[in-house]
Amino acid sequence: MKEYTPDKIKNIALAGHGGSGKTSLAEALLFRAKATDRLGKISDGNTVCDFDPEEIKRKISVSTAIAPLEYMNTKINIIDTPGLFDFAGGLYEGIRAADTVVIVVSARSGIHVGTEKAYKAAVENHKSVAFYISKMDTENADFYKVLDQLREKFGAGVCPVVVPHVEDGSVKAYVDVINNKAFAYDKTGNTSTIDMPDMGGQYEEICNAINEAVAETDDALMDKFFSGESFTEDELIHGVHDGVKGGSLYPVFCGSSVNMQGGDLLLYCVAKMFPSAEEMPAEVATDKNGDAIEIPCDAKAPFASYVFKTVADPFVGKMSYFKVVAGKMTADMTPVNVRTEQPERLGKLMIVKGKKQEEVKQISAGDIGVVTKLTGACTGDSYCDPGRLVQFAETNFPKPTLSMAIKPKAKGDEGKIAQGLHRLQEEDPTILFEQNPETHQQILSGLGEQHLDVVTSKLKAKFGVEVQLDEPRIPYRETIRKKVKVEGKHKKQSGGHGQFGHVWIEFEPCDSEDLVFEEKVFGGSVPKGFFPAVEKGLRDSIKKGVLAGYPVVGLKATLVDGSYHPVDSSEMSFKTAASLAYKAGLPQASPVLLEPIGNLKVLASDSYTGDIMGELNKRRGRVLGMNPASEGQTEIEAEVPMGEMHDFTTLLRSMTQGSGSFTFAFTRYEQLPGQLEAEVIEKAKALAAEE
Repeated sequence: MKEYTPDKIKNIALAGHGGSGKTSLAEALLFRAKATDRLGKISDGNTVCDFDPEEIKRKISVSTAIAPLEYMNTKINIIDTPGLFDFAGGLYEGIRAADTVVIVVSARSGIHVGTEKAYKAAVENHKSVAFYISKMDTENADFYKVLDQLREKFGAGVCPVVVPHVEDGSVKAYVDVINNKAFAYDKTGNTSTIDMPDMGGQYEEICNAINEAVAETDDALMDKFFSGESFTEDELIHGVHDGVKGGSLYPVFCGSSVNMQGGDLLLYCVAKMFPSAEEMPAEVATDKNGDAIEIPCDAKAPFASYVFKTVADPFVGKMSYFKVVAGKMTADMTPVNVRTEQPERLGKLMIVKGKKQEEVKQISAGDIGVVTKLTGACTGDSYCDPGRLVQFAETNFPKPTLSMAIKPKAKGDEGKIAQGLHRLQEEDPTILFEQNPETHQQILSGLGEQHLDVVTSKLKAKFGVEVQLDEPRIPYRETIRKKVKVEGKHKKQSGGHGQFGHVWIEFEPCDSEDLVFEEKVFGGSVPKGFFPAVEKGLRDSIKKGVLAGYPVVGLKATLVDGSYHPVDSSEMSFKTAASLAYKAGLPQASPVLLEPIGNLKVLASDSYTGDIMGELNKRRGRVLGMNPASEGQTEIEAEVPMGEMHDFTTLLRSMTQGSGSFTFAFTRYEQLPGQLEAEVIEKAKALAAEE
């Protein structure tokens, strides 16, 4: 593939709800542009963009794929993003590198939550937006119904550029509104120009709408519009281009990827009307002083780029996907990683088409490329010319919300799990892996059940580690509710010196997280030299409570009396005596279990608030308040026990069709209701027996 200048490069992300036809559209566009020699099918597992074994097996997209094509002397980088919410990290990666986001909507099922999320992500990232109504060949497909939905949801800027002519429930032709031409397709997808069909007043309304939208992009065009003059084809093309670039116009296209219909019209409009990389607003970065600086897409400027995606390939090694913002990336250069402040030699440069790789000498501003085996690179890193170091904004990935305990099926594989997940974290920033020091479990967190299932499958396929997922343990605490005074005596006689330690200790509740130790010994009944041993014995003891073996908090211990032997007493003896006093005293002090409580903030549409609050009540939650949010949404704030939150991610997604989101953070411990204590204690004993 030849090198293109920034004004001839267009980066197009395909986004939308899962199953709307994004990957099939990418396949049709590649085949139509002769970038591939066959039309792959998802059902056959042979598409360019769904090449990962997990994607082929599941017949869904789980990660972002890049596939460039050449059309009308323009390089178009197709960025195919996942639609399922479990793999939303890929959506944010793709939109970060794109200039325009084409949101794919099924002509049969219309707008879904994924449509809205893709639009919101595009607008928040200041990208141009277009819509493609797919699956026009399916039964009950209704272009105009979906068009009305788009207009109602996203405003008057939604403007059809390609529309279908339907007779007897099937599409007979596609009409290019800009050029006022109609096209028919045969069974193999070959195109022929036909006479304009009679579409009645509906087509006239569409023409008026696009004329009005174009007029609003330029004062001269507005004057011409009001004078009743018709726009030329060039004026319409430039008007749509300026509207898309400025964000005031969202062109709508349609077609059938399976039947190769409409793809050529979309490609033509991308090449003629979509903004190029050079025309997009300058990237905002921060310089070494922390000041904001704009970096326009200029091939002659000092080199500046960022890593928007990382792949942990077991054969090739780490693959870092770069978007070059300014200058040119060459194989022999040594740019600086701004995060580490270290220069790194790049080595082999490639462009990729799905899984196929092509080595190139350089990658120009506005383009996308891959560097292999760049060990210091992470997603979000900026690489720049040493003379101008700037840090581009990192992608704001969604936070993981579903956590599971992960353990190997084969003993001794814990190290392999950690190593493999570290590599996969480089590839997927929405994964969180940590070792819980209290429960001694390895915890894997992600965006949903399918997400974690894919992660564990990749662990096995890429790193040879089989694992199973279990519900993570809850880190309960224990404390006491009343004051007691108890004796602890350790006396042991054997050959030579014996062991003797004797203490009287008062245990009482307090507000401290840590043990509060005091001594009020009079008359030297316990020498001062043994006070630290008594405290050490107690600190070791509170690591395990007397009810279920959880750590003890809120405990004050006062050493009030005791005795010693001038020969047999030792630090170990008094440490043991303190431990005996602890074991004797806590069962008498009304011990109770404490459970962790978290602050929950749920963001959902107003129509779901009643159901959500009902669910929170079932989970022993306390609703603290409801705050209105933007766009008909409400934020519900509540305090909920951590033990009730394990499956909340799955339930909220089901309850709100994927539109709801939440954050949950630990705040404090509260006493566990007495009726639940027995179950928790029983589980703790069972786990202790297993270990």
